[in-house]
Amino acid sequence: MDRFLGRFSPYLYAILRIVAGLMFAMHGSQKLFGVPGNRPTVALASLMGIAGVIEFVGGLMILVGLLASYAAFVASGEMACAYFMAHFPRHPLPIINQGELAVLYCFLFLYIASQGSGIWSVDALIRKMRPARPIAVRESI
Repeated sequence: MDRFLGRFSPYLYAILRIVAGLMFAMHGSQKLFGVPGNRPTVALASLMGIAGVIEFVGGLMILVGLLASYAAFVASGEMACAYFMAHFPRHPLPIINQGELAVLYCFLFLYIASQGSGIWSVDALIRKMRPARPIAVRESI
């Protein structure tokens, strides 16, 4: 399978990053704007409001691949906090306390933080447009 799918791994990673960013941004948009799903919004100056901002802005940054490592690291930390604050007190096992999504997002974003933006990203576009810097040659005396 590695010989077949291995050559597509940069593209599959990009799709994973894009889909994860979109899904995470939608969680934030539900909190901040009530859509999708016509849900009530949360107060911006609350813990859920801050979470909504991290989810919406961070999700969009991960989606487009703009400083995705940093955004994913912050999002991973938010999901770890969400798990331990909201789910863990009910029961330690995620399958019982409905915390599976928080755990999955936490580790997925930790992986994205370690891998960076990859292809199909704003960061890759910026790198491509930036002129290569010449290597400075040090003269010896």
